[in-house]
Amino acid sequence: ARKRLKPLRTVVAWRGRAEWDQVMVGLYCGDSRLQQDALDRVSAWKSRYGPKMPLAVDSTAELIRCKVLDSSGRLKSHELILSYGLALVRFVNLITERKQKSVSIPLRQLAREVDIPVWVVDLRHELTHGKLPRLALCRKGCDVVLEWLRKMYWNRQLGNNLCEEDEDEEEEQEEVEANADLDGDAWE
Repeated sequence: ARKRLKPLRTVVAWRGRAEWDQVMVGLYCGDSRLQQDALDRVSAWKSRYGPKMPLAVDSTAELIRCKVLDSSGRLKSHELILSYGLALVRFVNLITERKQKSVSIPLRQLAREVDIPVWVVDLRHELTHGKLPRLALCRKGCDVVLEWLRKMYWNRQLGNNLCEEDEDEEEEQEEVEANADLDGDAWE
């Protein structure tokens, strides 16, 4: 007699879908008090989940943390550049690292494959190897990357319930197919 297998359950750090959705909305709301609450929740998740924390959640939290610090007025311009810089460098490195093969592939090519603007990779290069960029450019890079994360990760997790833009189903399907690898191991 065949035994019926129970579906595998995945253990996650958040209590349920409502908490997940609440944190996503809190991170992207623009109110620094609510953003700080969401960041505190992500920190709790990270302490429970450790290295299994999805890269997109971790990157989003680090970038939002920079914006909260920026709006607080507690850091000097140079300190903000370093904070934004570290978060941006980690984002580009971690997101593109999953696509690296045994043969080294240029970051610009990897970024194009996942639809990250090339200038963000150039910004990462300057932050890592060159003269530090202006704070305005770091802020812009942060905003662009946060929008990329919202579109490519968070909205997909929500089933596009909170998408601000309505796209044609055909365009949406093409985008999903083009970025199918983002929904796999890179984000789980």
